[in-house]
Amino acid sequence: MSNKENINKLRHHPYFAALLDIVRKSGRIILDIYNDHDPKVLYKEDKSPLTKADLLSHNLICKELSTISDIPIVSEESDEHYTKALTYWLIDPLDGTKEFLNKNDEFTVNIALIEDHVPTIGIVYLPVSGFIYIGGQDLGSVKIDNSNNLKEIKVSMPDKKIKVIASSSHLNNETKNFIKSLGKVDLIQSGSSIKFCLVAEGSVDIYPRLSPTSEWDTAAAQAVVEGAGGSVLTLDAKRLRYQKHDIINPKFIVRGQNFLGI
Repeated sequence: MSNKENINKLRHHPYFAALLDIVRKSGRIILDIYNDHDPKVLYKEDKSPLTKADLLSHNLICKELSTISDIPIVSEESDEHYTKALTYWLIDPLDGTKEFLNKNDEFTVNIALIEDHVPTIGIVYLPVSGFIYIGGQDLGSVKIDNSNNLKEIKVSMPDKKIKVIASSSHLNNETKNFIKSLGKVDLIQSGSSIKFCLVAEGSVDIYPRLSPTSEWDTAAAQAVVEGAGGSVLTLDAKRLRYQKHDIINPKFIVRGQNFLGI
């Protein structure tokens, strides 16, 4: 299938245009608060930070999704994190709250449609740069700039020197040892679901995640990676799946094409 055919297939998805509009609206709300010099911070039971931006983005996305479908919604900021529905929206209204508070621009808005335990379309929005990544395994994936130009993205085949991306704030010893086992690498660190997107566009080859994440942290970006020809696999080489009673993901590796047979 040609680049143009892939892009047209994605463009004709019934939720494509609405998802672009929703994440941009959410991003405007988030940036208004981001530019406030003293955003107020609360802390959840697990000690993770919560800002007004998280809550306002959650409210807007839930309201907007409810106008385009009657599909149930699960959000990081929902009271309930489990649904029996086989089809549902899974959202992280502000991924990278720590990055948001540290003013390093590395935060995202994430919306995925889960069908039969896997994400079939996902969108990741970077409010500061304005870039959007959207795609799915059967749809292909694209990157969209501020001028609404669409570019098909594909994962890379690694060169002699492997490019690895890892979490800025969750680089544990297990991850460090895994990276060391790859030999000589270029290591980049970043926050939020941006790491998946850099694998999807071929800027890096592999993202090992051997510290805890929740389902809403990964679903949208997994769809983008899979649409770009990559994979998100658990350590026993199974596709990362959703709608578990425990919303914590197992350890996983995001990779480009045939990366070292992993």
